[in-house]
Amino acid sequence: MHSQRFNKIIHVTEHAQKRMIERDISKELLSDLIETGRLSYKDDKHAWIAKCYQHRTDNLLCAAVVMDQAIIVKTVMYHFSFENEL
Repeated sequence: MHSQRFNKIIHVTEHAQKRMIERDISKELLSDLIETGRLSYKDDKHAWIAKCYQHRTDNLLCAAVVMDQAIIVKTVMYHFSFENEL
């Protein structure tokens, strides 16, 4: 997979692949999440990308990523909330 938004290869860890299966998140949905989701940085490399999808009842969906030479998807979550909005 490749991100046009960040012009980087997307690498999905084995852990994230397992969570995608458990949470019914397809590669296409993950790609859309990365390309169009809200980006929030934890620090200079770690970030969350989150987005609400109308057809899902388990929103927000979120990818926890490391932004380096590639985008490394560490895990995917649902029912996510940004800490500063609690």
